[in-house]
Amino acid sequence: MGEHGNSAYMDPSKRAYRTADVDVSTLKRAKNDNVQLRLDGVDHTARPTWKLRETVEFYRDVLGLPLVHTISARGWGAPGHPDFLHFFFDAGKGATIAFFYYLGTDRPERYMPEDHHFYAANHTAWGVESPEELVKWKETLEARGLKVSPYTRHEILESIYFRDPNGYPLEITLRLRDLHRLDAKDAELTLDAAMQLEDERRGQPERLKDIDTVWRRKGKLVSEFVEG
Repeated sequence: MGEHGNSAYMDPSKRAYRTADVDVSTLKRAKNDNVQLRLDGVDHTARPTWKLRETVEFYRDVLGLPLVHTISARGWGAPGHPDFLHFFFDAGKGATIAFFYYLGTDRPERYMPEDHHFYAANHTAWGVESPEELVKWKETLEARGLKVSPYTRHEILESIYFRDPNGYPLEITLRLRDLHRLDAKDAELTLDAAMQLEDERRGQPERLKDIDTVWRRKGKLVSEFVEG
């Protein structure tokens, strides 16, 4: 099953999965092949770091997450791939937070952190099991000198946010209630409404920009669902 370090991985023609555009319109649908794929939670998240000591000290010594594994390797893949360290911190329930540290490299400009919603959207939310645990995280991190957001409630979640030394956004979140079949149907109708509107505007100068238009179309879809 492994491919790292072998000739197949080093052959660019065998790595189209990393570079080729995904044309969803050409892909077969799950409902047509009778194969149900399932995931069993998160194994790990992984990001590059150019701050080795700061990253280790932040996750191990400030957050208190145990360092559980490190892979050290010569570069593999395309020519010029640097030697690296790939290290993992325990994030609970078998999941880990992982980093790649590429020896002798500097952070490219495109990976610099910024105060922008596009940048903040690329994050992982790590769960806690009770309101008391969420409060403990916020108060403890602030007491350790970290800047933490106010509590933010968004429908079924309540969260706090902060950044690591690399500028990566992190979220600690509490699930406020379980999800039910009604949530799944509501999600379907919401996205159907948005996709319909975007399809209707495809190729036109005026793009879909406001959520009120989505809500109005969703209202029609809800009515059709209830009446049907």
